Amino acid sequence: MATSWIQPKAASLFFCLIFLQVPLFRVPCNTGSCTTPLQVTMVQVAASGVMPEMMIKGLLYPGAVAQHLYRRGSVSSLLSLWNNLLEVYNLTNITPPEQNFKFRLEVVAGSYFAVGGAIVSLLKPGRLSLFGILLITWGLIKDDLFDNPEKEPSHLVHADLLLFVALVLAVLSIRYDMNKVKRITTPIAKPLKSSKRSKIN
Repeated sequence: MATSWIQPKAASLFFCLIFLQVPLFRVPCNTGSCTTPLQVTMVQVAASGVMPEMMIKGLLYPGAVAQHLYRRGSVSSLLSLWNNLLEVYNLTNITPPEQNFKFRLEVVAGSYFAVGGAIVSLLKPGRLSLFGILLITWGLIKDDLFDNPEKEPSHLVHADLLLFVALVLAVLSIRYDMNKVKRITTPIAKPLKSSKRSKIN
């Protein structure tokens, strides 16, 4: 079946999209500007102090390396990049999220779901990634529709075309049980048998 190989490939691509920190949007955050769900998540986690610094650096490092090499940085400087990773992402002195909450709750919650869904979908297919991307998309649309149009340029939000790519990958990463779908769509009611016409005496 075609979906049997599409689902794991889509889940792997979605995982790479999230953890290699491919820009999907641009929103103001406590560190200045965030462009990926992982950055939004790590800003909230670092501000709350619920995760050790080594784990935060471990999650951010693959994307930082990809960006460093994309900008033709030297391989020899990767160690210094690890040592200064929190400074690169401005995660050293940030205020708690409840005191400096600059983007909508939908974007934050969606980022958490997208990051968690990217990990979970590699092990077990689910709808967590799709739910996260839909929340992020709704948060960006809501911000654009209902917020003050005369706000500062630094507070503007922007959705990238790759956000749609992430949405497609999230949909394709869901495994559908076609046998169950067939059982649901099969008509339950049996066709009516033709009844004999009553004879008129």
